[in-house]
Amino acid sequence: DTRLARLAGILEPKEVIPAHITYVDIAGLVEGASRGEGLGNKFLHHVREATILAHVLRCFEDPDVSHVFGGVDPERDAGIVETELFLSDLERITSWISKEKVKSKALKKGERGDLDFLEFVREKIAAGEKIERESVSARNIELFDRLQLLSSKPVIYVLNSAEDEAGNTCDEVVASLGEERAIAISARIERELSELPDEDRAEFMKEMGLSGEARDRFVKKCHALLGMIMYYTSAHGKLQAWSIPDGTKAPAAAGMIHTDMEKGFIRAKVMSYEALVEYGTETEVQHHGHLRTEGHEYVIRDGDVIEFMFNR
Repeated sequence: DTRLARLAGILEPKEVIPAHITYVDIAGLVEGASRGEGLGNKFLHHVREATILAHVLRCFEDPDVSHVFGGVDPERDAGIVETELFLSDLERITSWISKEKVKSKALKKGERGDLDFLEFVREKIAAGEKIERESVSARNIELFDRLQLLSSKPVIYVLNSAEDEAGNTCDEVVASLGEERAIAISARIERELSELPDEDRAEFMKEMGLSGEARDRFVKKCHALLGMIMYYTSAHGKLQAWSIPDGTKAPAAAGMIHTDMEKGFIRAKVMSYEALVEYGTETEVQHHGHLRTEGHEYVIRDGDVIEFMFNR
């Protein structure tokens, strides 16, 4: 988080705590995984626990690096993964329906809402249609969440390109998969960057025409896909970044720090990251009229630097 680092340089806290996303690297999914091929159900169990999925797809030709299908085609590979996720979901929902039918025998027809919803889900999955969580009614949302459908999880495609092709030869694939959920990188270049001293890294990136490290771009894209924004607090020598859902109001944001802060919320002193960077201190931000007092209905903005006032 480059903003957190910049704020640390300005505020000079004793401790800096970033926000966290946990990434779990799992061996690749192969064709037939839904039937037990490769890691099979073990793989699928792991990914059901995830909030979003990142598919790393090869996007370069190299005679020294074999491909299981003999040729490189990232869109085909993405399609194979998607098919396996749908097949796994279909098997899961079919099994769930069988159990629900046994339980529903004692119920009247009008009381079999869960079974009706499950039948609807199976029909959609069998047709290869994704079900967005936002489209599910409030009545069925708890059951939908318990299903943990793999095909409904948000997806990011990471296209691993050749060293001299980052951001170029993958352009058509990125456009096809969708720029909001695809990113082209060169893993080899990123490895070289990670091994360089800080003073050499910027020069190397300039020579390669890179505006930033792919890791940072990838994390930001994941954060956005999760529908999250970030705000910052600085108190008692501790600077901390907090990830919250976009649209969160001030009391709920304070509650992430401690539940008592939400219960006793009075107001919030707010300044933007940009204002603090521009003016250097809270006093100067206030002097220029950019320090605000916000109440219960204030919706947190990305980059806000906040001090919460609350009854203890």
